[in-house]
Amino acid sequence: MSTTEQRVAIVTGAARGIGAATAVRLAAEGRAVAVLDLDEAACKDTVDTITAAGGRALAVGCDVSDAGQVEAAVERVAAELGAPTVLVNNAGVLRDNLLFKMSDTDWDTVMNVHLRGAFLMARACQKHMVDAGFGRVVNLSSSSALGNRGQANYSAAKAGLQGFTKTLAIELGKFGITANAVAPGFIATDMTAATAERVGMGFEEFQAAAATQIPVRRVGEPADIANAIAFFTGDAAGFVSGQVMYVAGGPLN
Repeated sequence: MSTTEQRVAIVTGAARGIGAATAVRLAAEGRAVAVLDLDEAACKDTVDTITAAGGRALAVGCDVSDAGQVEAAVERVAAELGAPTVLVNNAGVLRDNLLFKMSDTDWDTVMNVHLRGAFLMARACQKHMVDAGFGRVVNLSSSSALGNRGQANYSAAKAGLQGFTKTLAIELGKFGITANAVAPGFIATDMTAATAERVGMGFEEFQAAAATQIPVRRVGEPADIANAIAFFTGDAAGFVSGQVMYVAGGPLN
């Protein structure tokens, strides 16, 4: 068994969408995976998919914006699966609105889940990574980090995650820990379906319209993002750190 096969990964927001696809992909590569989401029961399908394929997985309910819950969740993972040395900060929410309509709560909720959540999770996991002399942190940014109408909160949070990622790479590199970010473009998930509803379009129509603006002429699937994350979390990516990979079917910057 290789060292990679013995490693424990935590994927937040892993009950569905990109998080679920990532958890399944990392498990397929031999990692034990902690499937974190706000509702522990909602993680069942992801865990069942992993265990049915012969992998090890643990469902953990956690509000990533709550420091106490994060510490408890990471301690539970360490006790039941082993010390986590791979962290994928995927948990996210949308509270889209134009600036003049955006409430304080809309802003704070998005910042707390995306930025505070990534900070708390990374802080809780880094000690395990330092002890192991190995770590992989992948933060989910977005093409919206470049700016997107109606997403002042989300865009700011996703841009902030890029700066956070680069700082982690600088601080933690000497301990054998890399930090990178994946910035998805249009990915067909429940969140993009919610965006379609917000703008008054059917989801199929919304995807078709988006595809016309993407060089590869299709929208992304959660597996497309899981593939990029799998690269960043592998042994072969040990000399790649502080990078932002846009996975969007074409160049964005």
